Amino acid sequence: MFYVYVLKSKNKNWFYVGSTKDLRERFERHLQGRVMSTKPHRPLDLVYYEAYQTYSMARKRENELKKNSQQKEVLLKRLKS
Repeated sequence: MFYVYVLKSKNKNWFYVGSTKDLRERFERHLQGRVMSTKPHRPLDLVYYEAYQTYSMARKRENELKKNSQQKEVLLKRLKS
């Protein structure tokens, strides 16, 4: 399985969207500060993830959330309720 996930900073109103094959390992790397784009925003919570059968499907969804602010806005609105 491949995953698209959303992290939220516990201290700021900041979200990160990513994708990976191993969600546990990747989240652990974020928590340890081994991912440059999320390191200054720690501590983090994993607030959402979706599972896909193929890498290309996961990457397509990740890019959709990163580039289409409307899609991201809909997802974040869902997460807040």
